[in-house]
Amino acid sequence: MKHLTKDEWERKYIARPIERMDQKNIGFNRARWDEQTLIGEKTFREWGKKLYGLVMPSDKPGDTLQDFSFKNAAWYLEFGFGFGNAKGQQGLYAWDSTQIGVSRAPQGLKIDAADPPQITRDIKKVATYFGADLVGVTRRDERWIYTDYYDLRDRKYGPVQIPEDCKYVIAMAFEMDHELIKYSPAQVTDAAPGMGYSKMAFTTGLLAQFIRGIGYKAIPCGNDTAMSTPIALQAGLGELGRNGLLITPEYGPRVRLSKVFTDLPLASDEPIEFGVTEFCQQCNKCAHNCPSQAIMYGERTTKSHNISNVSGELKWPVDAERCFSFWARHSGPCSNCLRVCPFNKDMNWFHKTSRWFVDNIRWADPLYRKLDDLFGYGKQKKADNFWDEWKPRQALRTTRG
Repeated sequence: MKHLTKDEWERKYIARPIERMDQKNIGFNRARWDEQTLIGEKTFREWGKKLYGLVMPSDKPGDTLQDFSFKNAAWYLEFGFGFGNAKGQQGLYAWDSTQIGVSRAPQGLKIDAADPPQITRDIKKVATYFGADLVGVTRRDERWIYTDYYDLRDRKYGPVQIPEDCKYVIAMAFEMDHELIKYSPAQVTDAAPGMGYSKMAFTTGLLAQFIRGIGYKAIPCGNDTAMSTPIALQAGLGELGRNGLLITPEYGPRVRLSKVFTDLPLASDEPIEFGVTEFCQQCNKCAHNCPSQAIMYGERTTKSHNISNVSGELKWPVDAERCFSFWARHSGPCSNCLRVCPFNKDMNWFHKTSRWFVDNIRWADPLYRKLDDLFGYGKQKKADNFWDEWKPRQALRTTRG
């Protein structure tokens, strides 16, 4: 693994000035307002009504009432108390809140943060204890902050205004269940991202409260307020894959991301690379297995498919319109690009060794892809015997720096 300077990272990922994103242009948000864009025979809004409407369970394995109840229960904390997929700024993601606890310290006290490396280590310990699997820190970058927020529920919007003195961002990643992803695109798979988002809301809200309790500002965010992936890249949590997702050394693309903006002085981490860009250039496995063909082949580009892509980054942009149309037709989620990714592995000694080869002997990347297929990785697991076969496990939590 190589650590990059911020300038080296810029040269690898940024080709021209970034045009900031409006949160309403995210694919899932466009389903609430876009009456013009045609996807096949329907508009974005028509497909949105289908996806966000009621879906009748069936007798099909993975789509039964028990499966629906399981995945919806996993989302409960996010949809009931988090709101990080909507506007944010409330519930567990509230930007300010009353201090609650036992034997509370008087308001107005502040710790001495004269040693940023030490306080950063402490913050990472707290974030990990509260539930984060990976933690990194970076400086605030205005390019990743949305110009405007968009509330999925009532379609209200307005400018995003983060306090100017919140110059640091704590990026956190949360592992999703490895076995559940294998059943994609069955409905039951949605329990994996649902649990990720619920853990995000819980952990991010608690970390924000801790920071406020030691006398500093904390702006907790889920998918709202700013783009999580470039923040996590700059915080050293991973590299960007062909599937448009953060690829981490520990969990591959199988993570969900949150962040906290703060004025607490912290020590920034460095971006990393471990062979992802070069491997994705040769692999194409996610593109081949995308049911909507939303993932592109070929070289990275700065060209955008539509308004759901940020302009200026050098990457493989994902066509959100194609991706969303499959979700709507399928009446549920798809995680195929996570399931088939060769970086999506349990990190035993064999896979750690393989990861070393990918990082250090990059001319053999086409061979690694063939071996991944030969060993049968990424194949869909049938949901017929899900409740007998599925074995959840406790995640191994790690911090960076």
